[in-house]
Order: sequence, then structure tokens, then C-alpha cells
Amino acid sequence: MKIIGFNKYQGTGNDFIIIDNRESIFNPDDPVLIKKLCDRRFGIGADGLILINSKPEFDFEMVYFNADGYIGSMCGNGGRCAADFALKSGIAEKTLRFLAADGIHDALAEGELIRLKMNDVNEIRSVAGNYFINTGSPHYMVFMTDLNNFDVFNEGRKIRWSDDFRPGGTNVNFIESEKNGIYVRTFERGVEDETLSCGTGVTASAIASVLSGHFVSSPVNVRTRGGNLKVEFDVIGNHITNIWLTGPATFVFEGEINIQP
Repeated sequence: MKIIGFNKYQGTGNDFIIIDNRESIFNPDDPVLIKKLCDRRFGIGADGLILINSKPEFDFEMVYFNADGYIGSMCGNGGRCAADFALKSGIAEKTLRFLAADGIHDALAEGELIRLKMNDVNEIRSVAGNYFINTGSPHYMVFMTDLNNFDVFNEGRKIRWSDDFRPGGTNVNFIESEKNGIYVRTFERGVEDETLSCGTGVTASAIASVLSGHFVSSPVNVRTRGGNLKVEFDVIGNHITNIWLTGPATFVFEGEINIQP
């Protein structure tokens, strides 16, 4: 039996188990264990698990696993939570740089908020008349009205598994324009359910809202079921650069768990 310490974090309701793995205390090759830890009835409960690994030339490396136990692509809210964890654990300073699945990210702590620099976006295409944008994770955007009364789970699951996005599938964002920004709900692959917020999805939705004319220009204020975020970026043709995702990263609790061999 091994006892492992962890921190629980949430970023606008998108919650994560964070483990300081700089001394390789956790085995990342056990999807059954990771899925169990993320289970809300039999484990700690989270949308995903984040390992903070040592990485030369960076403050740390973030390795993200979806709640299904398998390695994930970039997680925007997870990146902001990892940055806050690293700052409060003395791993990094207020201005930091880390490595993630999609490359290098800068982050900056500004009071209670974490600003995360996302990688440039070059993959933008139309699928069935809607935007498909990769912001480190693939996202499909659907604009609509009366979003609060929409069946995000069932409609999102249909699109997530549709032939248009095989073999890997996609995350699906449903977007409603508001007076001062946009409202976004997301069906997230790997979690296979609606999450209260999705950082890469919010980023993709903000970009799509400007490209489609639903919102005038950056910055875009984004409301999710879990809270509010802001996305800033520059549009140069079909190239999106200087992308920053800003929002709260909140420590929830810390604890220890027994890992059975």
C-alpha cells in the first residue's frame, strides 16, 4: 500500500486532482486507477487528473488525464489550476512557464486570477456549417438560443461520436450570444458528459464568436455554468495568435489516499 498526497482544485467548476509527481511517486500507466480516483462515488472525484512532473528548462511539466483514465490533450482550466498549484507550492513564481501536451505555455498570476497563454490556432475549418477549431484540444461549435433549456448531454454525445470526427472524436460547445459576451455549455470527451466549464472550449468558442460575427472583437467575456472567464486574442487572417485565457483557479482541499498495489 502506498499513501499519496493530492490537492483538489477547480477552475470555474471544472475540477481536478493534482499530484506533485516530481519524484515519480505516481504510476501514470494505470488507467483503471486514474479512472477510479476521478470517480465521484468510489474515488476523490474530478473531471481529470493532473501530474506535475519535473522538466528541465521549465518550471514543470503538466500531464493531464481525462476522467476515463487515459491521457488527454491540452486542458485550459487544468493549466490554470496547475499554475496556481505550482505557485502556492513554491515550485514556480508568479510568472511561470510549463510544458503541456500541446507545447509550451506561459502563465501569470494576477491576484485571484490566472492568465494562461494558449498556443496559436491554425486549424480552423467548417463542418456542417459550423466552426471546428483546435485550441490544443478539438472543439466543434454550435450557435443557438435558449441554451439553458437545451439537452447538452444527449445532443453533445451524438456529435462527439459522429462520423465527421472519427477516430478521435471531438468536444462539443453550444454557444448563445449575450449582451456583453457569450454563454457556453460543453460536452467534454474523456469525461463523456457536460462539464461546468472547459478552458479550451471557452477559448475556441470565443474565437468562433468573433470569426462568425456573433461578437464584435476580442476580448470576449464568457459565462459558463461554473463561472466567468475572459479570452483575448489577435486575428491575422485565419491565424489566431496572442491568445490569453483568464479566470479563477481555486484550491478546494488537500488530502491523502491509499493506493493499493
